[in-house]
Amino acid sequence: MTTDPVPDLLSRASEALMARFSTLPAFEPATAGADDPARMAEVLQAVTDRLGDNFPYFHPLYAGQMLKPPHPVARAAYALAMTINPNNHALDGGRASSAMEMEAVAEIAGMFGWKDAYLGHLTSSGTIANLEALWVAGQVAPGKRIVGSEQAHYTHQRISGVLRLDYTSVESDGRGRMNMDALESELRNGNVGTVVATLGTTAIGAVDPLDEILALQGKYGFRIHVDAAYGGYFKLIEEALDVPARRAFGAIAKADSIVVDPHKHGLQPYGCGCVLFRDPGVGRFYKHDSPYTYFTSKELHLGEISLECSRAGAAAVALWATQRMLPLVPGGEFAEGLRQGREAALELDGWLRNQSRFEALAGGRPELDIVVWKVADGDAARASKAANDIFLASALRGLHLALVQLPLIWFQSCENDLAEPKASVTCLRSVLMKPEHKVWIATICAMLQSASEAVERG
Repeated sequence: MTTDPVPDLLSRASEALMARFSTLPAFEPATAGADDPARMAEVLQAVTDRLGDNFPYFHPLYAGQMLKPPHPVARAAYALAMTINPNNHALDGGRASSAMEMEAVAEIAGMFGWKDAYLGHLTSSGTIANLEALWVAGQVAPGKRIVGSEQAHYTHQRISGVLRLDYTSVESDGRGRMNMDALESELRNGNVGTVVATLGTTAIGAVDPLDEILALQGKYGFRIHVDAAYGGYFKLIEEALDVPARRAFGAIAKADSIVVDPHKHGLQPYGCGCVLFRDPGVGRFYKHDSPYTYFTSKELHLGEISLECSRAGAAAVALWATQRMLPLVPGGEFAEGLRQGREAALELDGWLRNQSRFEALAGGRPELDIVVWKVADGDAARASKAANDIFLASALRGLHLALVQLPLIWFQSCENDLAEPKASVTCLRSVLMKPEHKVWIATICAMLQSASEAVERG
């Protein structure tokens, strides 16, 4: 393992920050145990022991779920901000961190092509960001339905229920993208207020054809919300994507709202989501009166454009610092990290397609950096059991994968199983979102091969 630079950097930065307040009278902290280093060390050792019961999410041999370690500068900036613990609700509670949030959000909006006229802020998660987007959708088009793909994140249907909005799920095609014929059929039924387009589905990283959805918008008139919680940052390398995904990301600036999660590809700690609206006029829906929060400044308070009240200012500080170090520009170091993850996914997918024991998706190679595959067995039950066994055998070897349930018809071997179109099969899944995966892909393939051979031997 490499040496962690964060503790030393944080110690020096903390001393410099506290020096800013050196004119204040000294005081003894009233927090119980704050003056007992031995007791705190004992508690932290207990924390260390407990945290050892985890997968090595930071390591390239963790190639399972969407877990990417925060950048060291994000960790350090977050911890430094916690010395003050700002609250980005009213300016009273987070003066500097509120300004940093606005600057960081402006850079994210600029990545999508929105430079001036937009409204946006950070949230505590992508779920809350999507909730705000659908809440605004319901305010703009009251009584109208929300429509999304059956592969859209399940929270859209759940959020719609919370907001008492009707939600309709439409089928996807064999690549996990929203089926345009199914969508238009639903639009002809009428009363659709918003269509949710997912640019990077959770299961396989599929990218809905946003450019085609926009063409239907001109005919039927509805809002478009882009859930790019996972895939949003791929806008920076859209030229490296296959044509359908490239077209979708090329059209993203025309959406009415966008959600992206900096705590996924953005190298941030949990939780840090972001919601953006193309029309800043939707801020009118957030207006409220507060007798105690907003009287100290005539400047914009983030609490005036957010459903959440208290939010961690440290999240904004960490994001600002990361983007200061790694700007969101095509061709930059941050974008190169995304490119390396996608190249790793393409390499793994290519290797899988040359293995007789595995079967990749019939519709083509990954659109982003998520790879899924099934065991090549014509019986779905046997293939599912073998996937579970390989998952466990891989973990014993130090390679950590994930499992996912997918429609059987997405695979070539389902040709004789069309009598059961809703049948599913358990598949193996890798999210190769760390740049280091590019270097480690040969090792990952070798360990996967070893695990699968062991399962075949029984």
